[in-house]
Amino acid sequence: EVQLVESGGGLVQPGGSLRLSCAASGFTFSSYTMRWVRQAPGKGLEWVSSIHGDGAGTYYANSVKGRFTISRDNAKNTLYLQMNSLKPEDTAVYYCAQTGTIPSSQGTQVTVSS
Repeated sequence: EVQLVESGGGLVQPGGSLRLSCAASGFTFSSYTMRWVRQAPGKGLEWVSSIHGDGAGTYYANSVKGRFTISRDNAKNTLYLQMNSLKPEDTAVYYCAQTGTIPSSQGTQVTVSS
């Protein structure tokens, strides 16, 4: 059974940083392109970033490019999202998921507010 558990969210002031983690189990993590998506209050899911299984290819939404960095540690079956220069519009629940799947995990709340 695929399990994904996100952590690392919280309340941060504008301009601050957070590092999200996603612990994966139940599948061969290194074989899958993984992604982060987010859902802001009252809005639909928004793709944020993706990374190939070997970590060689990374992709970002224009809204986060230059501020967020996706990475992975296949030895630890863990996906990361380093978020810098956070803005209030980054406020959302963040989910990790295998590319092409709908998130079914609980996600982690990120709130950017002064």
